[in-house]
Amino acid sequence: MVDDHELVRAWQAGDQQAGDALVRRHFWGVYRFFRNKVDDAAEDLTQRVFLACVEARERVRPELSLRAYLFGIARNQLMLYLRQHHRATRMFEPSETSVADLRGDRADDAMLEHQQQRALLAALRRIPVDFQIAVELFYWEELPVAEVAAVLEVAPGTIKSRLARARDKLREQLERMELPEATLASTLSDLEGWARSLKERAGSEPEGGAAP
Repeated sequence: MVDDHELVRAWQAGDQQAGDALVRRHFWGVYRFFRNKVDDAAEDLTQRVFLACVEARERVRPELSLRAYLFGIARNQLMLYLRQHHRATRMFEPSETSVADLRGDRADDAMLEHQQQRALLAALRRIPVDFQIAVELFYWEELPVAEVAAVLEVAPGTIKSRLARARDKLREQLERMELPEATLASTLSDLEGWARSLKERAGSEPEGGAAP
């Protein structure tokens, strides 16, 4: 399979098929980014991310990770959306404010099968947005720390600290749900495993939708 770097170079040289291939390859990752945060706007925001990428394609550096570049645009779109739609609710600070603070507990339980999945998805929505993003990019999307740092525009050491703090915050939220001890222990001890299962569910095709 042709890697992203080659496709980006071809796309920038005018190969539209290469651009289409990049969209198909990364559409669902970007869609997952939005689904557990602003599920009702996920498709629209995903389209905006790729439109922004197309408009700025000459500034994409082929040697860098396209995924990190796309998720950086996605975070900017998310911040803009949350500030525009919830400015009357409360001050929004992504390192302190959670999606649940702004939008309530609106996780899409229909896409989940297990109690651990439902609990972890709800807990993720209750920790500050930038902590949620760090966890999801590191565990769901398996981005290296340096790329997560690029998305959040902080130093890699800050991401390592945030991931540790995020786990503590997730534990606090899960404990407040009064889950059975076995469920709590299983969820936290295998965060990577539950993240993979959530990734599969959160990345499923939306009803009536398809990647361009």
